[in-house]
Amino acid sequence: MSTAQEARNKETYHRFHEAVNSGDLEIISKAIDEYIHPDGRFHPAQQTDVTAVQAQKRIWAILLRAFPDIHVTVEDLLAEGDKIVARQTVTGTNSGEYRGMPPTGKSVTYNEIFIARFADGRITDIWGVVDVYSQLQQLGHIQA
Repeated sequence: MSTAQEARNKETYHRFHEAVNSGDLEIISKAIDEYIHPDGRFHPAQQTDVTAVQAQKRIWAILLRAFPDIHVTVEDLLAEGDKIVARQTVTGTNSGEYRGMPPTGKSVTYNEIFIARFADGRITDIWGVVDVYSQLQQLGHIQA
């Protein structure tokens, strides 16, 4: 894959995160449809039959309900061939129900790393690791 294509993949990833940081579920949903291939695969720790589009729409609906001010900062974005790797910091204030728990009003800052594979300018595969333990600890749902 050319350096130009790697740069385009990084730019696509940045545009997707601009939509994510809008805080508007409609804008995010349109970005998901635009930047993620309809047959794209999401590869969570526990395998599902949910497409990447379905998973991302569900995830962002949950996160925006729980953390309406959620913000994702891309700290590092590396491209190699048809993949990018992003190290990100997420911040937000828990002002809505999350994981069956009532809002705490507490702010969180946690890290995540995602790998995305691209084909023809769209994301076809997503792998990720999110520091949910830190998130839940900061919310007071688990002890240190």
